[in-house]
Formats: sequence, C-alpha cells, structure tokens
Amino acid sequence: MVRKEFFGVCASHVNFSLDADGCVLGVSFEKGCSGNLKAISKLVEGRPAEEIIALMSGIPCGGRSASCPDQFALALQKELNRRELG
Repeated sequence: MVRKEFFGVCASHVNFSLDADGCVLGVSFEKGCSGNLKAISKLVEGRPAEEIIALMSGIPCGGRSASCPDQFALALQKELNRRELG
C-alpha cells in the first residue's frame, strides 16, 4: 500500500496500490469531500494508472490550480516513476 501526502487541497492523503500491470487498487482518501472522493475511488478501481493520470492531471478546484484528483494523478505518477527506477 502506498500512502502519499497532499498539499493545498481538501484531502490530506491518498492510499492506494498498483498491481503488477500498473492498475490502481484499494484507493482511499483521508479528509476532503467524502462523497466525491468515494466516487473517485470506485471509478478508478482496476483501471491503468496511466489512464487515470491522463484524465485527472491539471484539474483545478475553486480558485486553486490543484484539486484532489490532480494530486492523486501526481501521486500515481510518482509511484510509477519510483517503480521504473527500481
């Protein structure tokens, strides 16, 4: 299980796993908009991380340039990069 901290958005952390094929599993957020984040968790389950990154990167929230989905995309990208480096 990977746990990544968020900055500048409502949620404080995201927890998730990636399977051997890079698909997202077991997503849960800490704090934030509960209903929206539970929906995101269900929608991304079993989908490739690259697909989620492409869909969610750069999504703003309110007057901020970042959002919980954007921060999740960054967390996924960091984990993919970590895996590539070994």
